[in-house]
Amino acid sequence: MLDLNDVAVFVHVVRCGSFAEAARRLGIPPNTLSRRVQQLEAQLGTRLMQRSTRKLSLTHAGQDFHDRCAAAVDGLVDAGKALMAGNEAPSGLVRVAAPADFFDFFPMEWLAAFLAEYPQVRVDFVLSDARADLIADRIDVAIRGGVLEDSALFARRVLDAGLDGLVASPAYIAARGAPASLEELAAHDCLVFAHPSGRATWELSAQDGTNVEVQVAGRLSGNTVQLLRKAALAGLGIALLPSTMTRRELRAGLLVPVLPQYHRRGHGVHMVFASRRHLPSAVSAFIELIATRLGDFHDLPMKTPETPA
Repeated sequence: MLDLNDVAVFVHVVRCGSFAEAARRLGIPPNTLSRRVQQLEAQLGTRLMQRSTRKLSLTHAGQDFHDRCAAAVDGLVDAGKALMAGNEAPSGLVRVAAPADFFDFFPMEWLAAFLAEYPQVRVDFVLSDARADLIADRIDVAIRGGVLEDSALFARRVLDAGLDGLVASPAYIAARGAPASLEELAAHDCLVFAHPSGRATWELSAQDGTNVEVQVAGRLSGNTVQLLRKAALAGLGIALLPSTMTRRELRAGLLVPVLPQYHRRGHGVHMVFASRRHLPSAVSAFIELIATRLGDFHDLPMKTPETPA
């Protein structure tokens, strides 16, 4: 296989008219350039140049090879310049993997402002609660909550873990009463992540730092936190939710704390990407958007239903 660097050297030497001038412009010793051209001739099995102390001239084969290669070399140089210029102003496509309910807590207005600021950037969202394979799915950045799996990927936290707490709607508490202990949760409808058994184990910490486990069950389960949050607001049971997702509802009285002496350490939200090196400028700009917007909020800016009159 031809070394494209040798081909580029050959074209440059031809245009400069001598090894000395080409060496001066490239900042490379003339004997190095001469050796590279000799290597190219050896690979091609033909002489490309006739050399003398005063000048060089192309053989017929050399002239034909130059005419065929010069435009391609120029194209590669132009492509490199265009890419470097593109790195100065963010441009191109950014593929983002995010949870299915991502835009329930990330206002579309934030994305609109980002696209207005960077008119040459396109964003393609892949919304799914399944964990995307960044390499196989050609994902530039994934937004993930929960525990991060050990891998060769890089992660940047954009939302602190905080604490998860038990909550329910006032209507549910009025109908079923408030549990006075963890043991009494067994008699309540608890909103849990989907499992064939319909049961779940909540691992909680008490105020004195001791860890406890409680088995809970309910008639409604799901695979997203947003579903469980909306079910709690609808009065369908008790949920264990991140405090960043419930502070507003608690302040508005749409939810009330249940057994507030117990909590669970959360896992926060991270952005995950395959490499820190040579990130496209559009990807870097998008990462900063997420980090800045979510980092500025102690409460996730989610819409809540109006309080009934």
